[in-house]
Amino acid sequence: MTLPGQGPAGSASAQARMPFEVAAGAVADAVAEVAGPEPATWIGYSLGGRLALRVALDRTELVDSLALLGATAGIEDARARAARVEIDERLAAGLERKGVEQFIDGWLKQALFSSLSASNAGVEERRMGTVDGLASALRLLGTGAQEPVWERLGEIKVPVLLMAGEHDSKFSAVAFRMAAAIGDNAGISFVPGAGHAAHLERPQSVATILNRFLPRLPAPA
Repeated sequence: MTLPGQGPAGSASAQARMPFEVAAGAVADAVAEVAGPEPATWIGYSLGGRLALRVALDRTELVDSLALLGATAGIEDARARAARVEIDERLAAGLERKGVEQFIDGWLKQALFSSLSASNAGVEERRMGTVDGLASALRLLGTGAQEPVWERLGEIKVPVLLMAGEHDSKFSAVAFRMAAAIGDNAGISFVPGAGHAAHLERPQSVATILNRFLPRLPAPA
């Protein structure tokens, strides 16, 4: 399943202009259509984690547990959100001028991915994205486009696993803060030897953490 505005050529359509909250609902609807309406464990990384978090808040009937890696509940300060929107707009405009290959090369040079080796970065797969799809994702699914949900985290009543790479200091701090806001349902695990893209840098370690979390979940009603 591809997110709205992403995927093969031609998939960036009117759906790609939807706001973040509507996109999260569209993802939930698409999963429910494929897998049925039964609640499930939602696992998401970065943008996928933010979408899964929003689904857990707005479509509670679809989520019986949540595992997030390198995700946040949004940018609270309005000026900081506006600044992030400007950054993402510049990135999107540069992508439209220079093309996908140059954009991906620049994207992977960010400090967040400094510990991610070229062999693990999935460059060829990333380059399969389209200009329209990736530009739409930057503009409409970025952190600046997301309304922060920090004040709603206490609404989550299902088990939550918050993960971050051991060396990802920014999202490690975010994980601690999110766990405190969610309460007793939340646990934290750090992926040893990994940065932000921990699932690519240390996939076996991430799998081990998830395999410890999943068996502890209560049986479905």
